Amino acid sequence: MNTFRIALANIRFPATPEESITLTEQAIAQASIEGAGLICFPECFVPGYRGLGKSVPPPDPKFLERAWSAIRAAAAQANVAVVLGTERVVDGALLATALVINRDGTFAGFQDKVQLDPSEDGLYSPGTGRRVFQTGSLTFGVAICHEGWRYPETVRWAVRHGAQIVFHPHFHEAEPGGYVPSSFADPANSFHEKAALCRAAENTCYFATVNCASARSPTTSAVVRPDGTLLIYQPYGEEGLLVADIDISSATGLLASRCKCV
Repeated sequence: MNTFRIALANIRFPATPEESITLTEQAIAQASIEGAGLICFPECFVPGYRGLGKSVPPPDPKFLERAWSAIRAAAAQANVAVVLGTERVVDGALLATALVINRDGTFAGFQDKVQLDPSEDGLYSPGTGRRVFQTGSLTFGVAICHEGWRYPETVRWAVRHGAQIVFHPHFHEAEPGGYVPSSFADPANSFHEKAALCRAAENTCYFATVNCASARSPTTSAVVRPDGTLLIYQPYGEEGLLVADIDISSATGLLASRCKCV
């Protein structure tokens, strides 16, 4: 076995942009204590996901630069790679993105959200392009929220380009009258967590989805094995790090590689 320990930051939604930095730094430090080599945060955790009744200040590139600098320093001190759900402004357009930070605190790059949910059309602009990243022996991709749920091509692309795991930062809070699950991929719940099982099984890769902790949460954070079975999940609404050891050698990408593209 070739194991790699990951952590998913299933923590509360930040009350302010400043708190988003503090919570991120604390989670990175805890991931280091837990022996993780990489930690992934929910969608747009810094400064906080916009919309859905959330009061987040207008986009501020100077704040983002300061936040990223502080988080880079935290990553370097902890010797932990980071997949940070955040946002960025490019040519005046606001993009939802994931910033990947190496274990030494250097920037590895961004994976922008390319496929937006229709409800986000007035909030964010779509990005372009996909890429994979490397930390130690682990190659990984990122598919953000809606694009991982409803666009399986985003995950397959990463696996066909060498990813053994795809991280899936998302944001999903309870809606009035919504179903409240008690177990992962509950048949009575929405399709979302079943999709997580499919993304792994259809590509022979690990799939790691991460949400904020919130009351009556309809989805949670989880890691799915390359055969589509559940490795581990965080109890619904319970704040904390979800830590998992993944066997890189089992993530062969076989089924993704056999896809005959149309």
